[in-house]
Amino acid sequence: MFKIARAGLSQPHAANSFALGESGQELLSQFCFSEGWSGDLSNGLFRLGESAAAMHGLHQAECGLLNLVRCYDSADRNHVLSLFEQAATTSSSFCFSTTIILASGQKQPVFCIGESTGLEQRYSGALLGVFFFPRFQLETKGRIFNQHQ
Repeated sequence: MFKIARAGLSQPHAANSFALGESGQELLSQFCFSEGWSGDLSNGLFRLGESAAAMHGLHQAECGLLNLVRCYDSADRNHVLSLFEQAATTSSSFCFSTTIILASGQKQPVFCIGESTGLEQRYSGALLGVFFFPRFQLETKGRIFNQHQ
């Protein structure tokens, strides 16, 4: 799934609109874990949380876009790069899903939701988002892997 919408086409969110009740957080953590990320368009660096960096096979929390998407399914990489390119040129909200190919050969689904802002001046702006990593079994080459139990 690859979608992008220009800023202003969606309803603005109040500061507390993302706060889930305790039961909502528990339910969310039953199905996945999530971690935020940010990108600085003035220098092209992305900053991921520790868990998201590890899931992406990165040894550092900061990286460039190409290093970030290198672990994604090869069929999706160009689509994700194109989506980030679009988001870097026009303030946008976006989302995508793909699969991370782990060093073990296992496949880990990842969902990303984000937005870009501050693009009014050349060579400026920021990206902000969250990765969601589902907790469920995946079949890879005839074997089933149980993820994150």
